[in-house]
Amino acid sequence: MLAEQLEGNIRFLSSVDSWEQGIQEAAAPLLDNGSITSGYIDDMIESVHENGPYIVIVPGVAMPHAKNNGTVNKTGVSYLKLDEPVLFPKDKEVKTFFVLAAEDSDGHLDLISDLSSILIEDETKDQLEEADSEERVLEVINSVE
Repeated sequence: MLAEQLEGNIRFLSSVDSWEQGIQEAAAPLLDNGSITSGYIDDMIESVHENGPYIVIVPGVAMPHAKNNGTVNKTGVSYLKLDEPVLFPKDKEVKTFFVLAAEDSDGHLDLISDLSSILIEDETKDQLEEADSEERVLEVINSVE
């Protein structure tokens, strides 16, 4: 399910100027395909300003998400990988973003648990960090789903 959600929503960039820009760039495919509105991006950024870098779930990986306040049209996941890490509050370095947008909180929890179980495996996390194409990212995720 996760690989299907990610298809067409995977991007690679060399760097971003700020973690806020990282979230914007990571969420761009979902904005472009109509899954979310720009309000959802604002909510995700606001959430980190208010609650700190709780979305950095394992070292190097952030999972931006927010509640659906009428800002998610369709459940979706997008992925951004940076060559250069960007610093989140509390000096947390992040190179990989998985943006989660769920229409309802159940869908949200499912996506978070799917992703967490994938990222908790060091081997999988390493393979994702080395992936340099959409095909490879999908391959890694399909192999563990």
